[in-house]
Amino acid sequence: MSEFHGRMARPGEAQALRDDLQPGSGEGGSMSGGHLVVPRQIDVSHKVILYLEGVTVSFDGFKALNDLSLSIDNGEMRAIIGPNGAGKTTMMDVITGKTRPDAGKVFLGQTLDLTRMSEPEIARSGIGRKFQKPSVFEQASVLENLWLACEGEKGWLRSLRERIAPGQARRIDEVMETVGLTDSRDRMAGSLSHGQKQWLEIGMLLIQEPKLLLLDEPVAGLSDEETEKTAVLLRQLAGKHSVVVVEHDMHFVERLGCRVTVLHQGHVLAEGDLATVQADARVIEVYLGR
Repeated sequence: MSEFHGRMARPGEAQALRDDLQPGSGEGGSMSGGHLVVPRQIDVSHKVILYLEGVTVSFDGFKALNDLSLSIDNGEMRAIIGPNGAGKTTMMDVITGKTRPDAGKVFLGQTLDLTRMSEPEIARSGIGRKFQKPSVFEQASVLENLWLACEGEKGWLRSLRERIAPGQARRIDEVMETVGLTDSRDRMAGSLSHGQKQWLEIGMLLIQEPKLLLLDEPVAGLSDEETEKTAVLLRQLAGKHSVVVVEHDMHFVERLGCRVTVLHQGHVLAEGDLATVQADARVIEVYLGR
C-alpha cells in the first residue's frame, strides 16, 4: 500500500500510486464518515505532546545533535531557528523516524516511544511533516490532491467523483476553506502559485488530522502577501494542532507570535519569545549577527 502519511508522494510517483491504489480501507487507518480514524491514542494528560531528552546523533564523528532536550506542549506552536548545521533538519528526521538517535529519548505524548517505531507507524500515530519544497500532484486538481491524501477508500482518479464519500467531501471542503483554496478547487495543482502549492500540501497533511505538524521553511520563496497569509493560517491551526516551524525568516517568526527555540551545534542555545532570544548575546554572536 502506498504511503500517504507524513511524506506525501512526489508528483513523479503519481502513476505508480494510481496503479497501487485500490478501493478499500488504507493500511493502518480508516475513514469514518470521511474522517480519519487514527489507531493510536496520544496521551497528553501532562500537557506535553512531544518530548526529547538527551538526544544525540553522530555522522562520521560529527554530532549533528548533541544532548538535545526540548518539549512541545499540546496545541502549542513553536518556531525553531538557528544557523545552518545547527541540527534543525536532523531533529525533525529523528522525530519522524528517518534517523535513529545514538542516545536519548523521543516520546509522542506520555507513552509512544518514537525511537521504537517505524516511519509509517510514526506518521500513523499523528505526525505530519512538510518539507521545504512542496510535493503535490501537479497534473491533478486541488480537489483530487486532497482526496488522494485521504485515508480509506481510494480508486482510479477518473472515477473520483463516483467514489468520494459524503463525509470525505465535507472534510475536503473544510480543509480547502482552511487553507484558502476553495475558489481553486478545480484548478490543476501545477497552475497554482508557489504559495498556493505550499498551502495545498499543508491541506494534504490536515486532511489526515495530525496532532503534530512539522513544517520546514514554509514561506521560502513566497511573496510578502503569501507570507502573511501563511502566518495567519498557522496561527489558526495552533491549538487544534501542535505546530513546529523551522524557519530563517525572522519577520515571519515575529508574525507567528510564538515561543522560539534557538539551536546551535546540535543543542538548545536559547529559548523564549522572539524579543528575548534576539537580545541574547550568544544568539547574536552565532546567528543573528551574521
